[in-house]
Amino acid sequence: MLATMKREMDKTRRGLLGGAFALASALSAQAALADSAEAAFPESAGGVVVPAPGPKLVLPRSAYPATRTETLEEQVFGQRVSDPFRWLEADPRSDSAVARWVAEQNALSSSYLARLPQREQIAARIRSLFDFERYGLPRKAGRHYFYTRNTGLQNQSSLWVRKGVAGEQRLLVDPNGWSTDGSLALAQWEPSPSGRYVAFAEQEAGSDWRTLRVIEVSTGRVLAERLAWANDTEIAWVGEEGFLYSRFPAPRAGHDPRSPRFDKAVWFHRVGTGQGEDELVYATPDHPEWSHKAQVTSDGRWAVVISEVSTDKRNAVHLVALKGREQGKWTARPLVPEIADHWKLVAGIGDRLWFLSDRGAANYRIVSIDLARPQRRWSVVVAERGNTLEGARMIGDRFLLSYLKDGQTVAVMTDRNGVPGKAITLNGIGTASGFGGRPGDSETYYQFTSFNLPPAIYRMDLRTGAVTPFAVPKMTFDPADYLVEQRRYPSKDGTMVPIYVVRKKVLAAAGKPLPTLLYGYGGFDIALTPGYSPVRMAWLEAGGAFAMASIRGGGELGRTWYEAGRRENKQNSFDDFIAAGEYLIKEGIAAKGGLAIQGASNGGLLVGAVVNQRPDLFAAANPDVGVMDMLRFDRFTSGRFWVDDYGKPDREEDWRNLRRFSPYHNVASGKDYPAILVTTGDNDDRVVPAHSFKYVAALQGARIGDRPHLLRVESKAGHGAGKPVEKVIAAGADVLAFLGYWTGLTPQ
Repeated sequence: MLATMKREMDKTRRGLLGGAFALASALSAQAALADSAEAAFPESAGGVVVPAPGPKLVLPRSAYPATRTETLEEQVFGQRVSDPFRWLEADPRSDSAVARWVAEQNALSSSYLARLPQREQIAARIRSLFDFERYGLPRKAGRHYFYTRNTGLQNQSSLWVRKGVAGEQRLLVDPNGWSTDGSLALAQWEPSPSGRYVAFAEQEAGSDWRTLRVIEVSTGRVLAERLAWANDTEIAWVGEEGFLYSRFPAPRAGHDPRSPRFDKAVWFHRVGTGQGEDELVYATPDHPEWSHKAQVTSDGRWAVVISEVSTDKRNAVHLVALKGREQGKWTARPLVPEIADHWKLVAGIGDRLWFLSDRGAANYRIVSIDLARPQRRWSVVVAERGNTLEGARMIGDRFLLSYLKDGQTVAVMTDRNGVPGKAITLNGIGTASGFGGRPGDSETYYQFTSFNLPPAIYRMDLRTGAVTPFAVPKMTFDPADYLVEQRRYPSKDGTMVPIYVVRKKVLAAAGKPLPTLLYGYGGFDIALTPGYSPVRMAWLEAGGAFAMASIRGGGELGRTWYEAGRRENKQNSFDDFIAAGEYLIKEGIAAKGGLAIQGASNGGLLVGAVVNQRPDLFAAANPDVGVMDMLRFDRFTSGRFWVDDYGKPDREEDWRNLRRFSPYHNVASGKDYPAILVTTGDNDDRVVPAHSFKYVAALQGARIGDRPHLLRVESKAGHGAGKPVEKVIAAGADVLAFLGYWTGLTPQ
């Protein structure tokens, strides 16, 4: 089997080779603002000059738009805290002052970025690297196979179906026709068990809110019902009758869309009816802070309701018997009533259920329970091992287990008693994922990807072990030209931290330090694993190095690694990232004065914090959709869910810790800061853009040198998901041109 996969990969190697923020209230002013931004760059002494020869494209403080400061000081736990830019927390969709400020910032940044050399060259290369046919992992339902497909430069991937694995493919759902600018996207989707229907979610302008729809597969007819206010939901079919989903109550008139959300419940929708007829399945009005999602076992016997209170991996479990249920009767009984450990459904057959759990096993194990037995006792099926068990599926008559080993995913097959078989791996550093299916299936599909390999999808015959390619992309570069390494380096306290380093082999052999882009996250028990990005590949093709550090706070090395980088230990994440930069320079990988850093969401917090702590180490930085005000993050949208990772701002011990590293509160005048391009989306309802607004205002108001500190706000975009390809290309070109300019990268 591995030989077959290696031959396919060898064949692959041989053959392979985000706009101005235009709020309606600010549209009329945009042209004038652009003109005024141009005036900030006179090509003469005292303004921007051509970069070679001569000084860099600097920005004195006088070039920035005027930002109103307010005298707002609070006494919190005995400390005085100033918040002069709190007015920027107002929603720019309804506050004209904030809308104008954002438009002015965008006009300045767009003018600056347009003047960077090679920006258009980089954009053209990113576009060409996107221009290949790519597929998503297939899902089987009845005789149908469903999967996403993008011909290359389509703004959104479409949903396709075929009968039989070799059948003719047919377009089923094409979101590219939903909007002229590609801002409406197809989010999650789920076929009914027989493949008669597909329930799918529409995502508008990058928002986390979803509208659920249903399409009849045989005719391609989209049914009339529209289910609103779904958010972070599963779609769990109950036969062909309908499905379970999660939603929040519809907001009341005058509701602030950025306020925290409560009372998320599980509902049942019957196909062919309106949302007003949906049946409430499970809610906890006594605990409005709890959120609930539901799954259905593959045999349709049980609905399994998972209840969470934060992003921490802890949940309660309740069961609803589906067989023999009367219409409108939903009775939930507790299986795990307390929210103390992590429980994840693996499979259910009759009265026997299997779960992945960390109860008594920090690295997880598989346990089962027989509901028919009077004494319900958990039995261990797959014991805890040295590596973290990330996921498990029962497919055919066996389990497919996904382990995280040194930040890479390795799949292992066992029988139903947990006796291990062969590991499923491919040669080289990369990530194997997917492995979907149900008990009784004779096949599964998975994908393999790495920094230099776009996702390739394979079909595995579970009866014979034979592996055949389903969709192997063709590229315009040779992956064999790139060196992918995994190394380790010492952090401040001596802890050895894994780091991936990717370069062209010829440049690595030459031994010359390169402009280097260092990426990190380090939070919420999330593991960064090797994966392909056309934007990163454009950086590598231009002659840069890319590094990704597996810092503490992430999930790369298990629960202990995560615990060592959260709450009171959060500084370890920052120390690890700083040490990564020092290591790259010391080893001659990164050029001194040529190191850029990047991170998104929690990674944006990471970038903001380390820039404040070590501005001398970095030439440029890109904090993207970052959490920048650590004293007020819990007051907006989903921020309240993050307190298990960050701590509670209303608790003194936590507040003092947060105050020490909050990016917004620790911008230090008198230090020479790197060039910083802050990026966010106007419709980000997960990390509201006010975080980025306030942080940029603090940067521009401080005496931190003449390198630029700019804000780029993408219109009709959210936290990242659903962004049209055209916006990804434009944003990628802007960011790479900016980081490359300040690190000395010259596209080859």
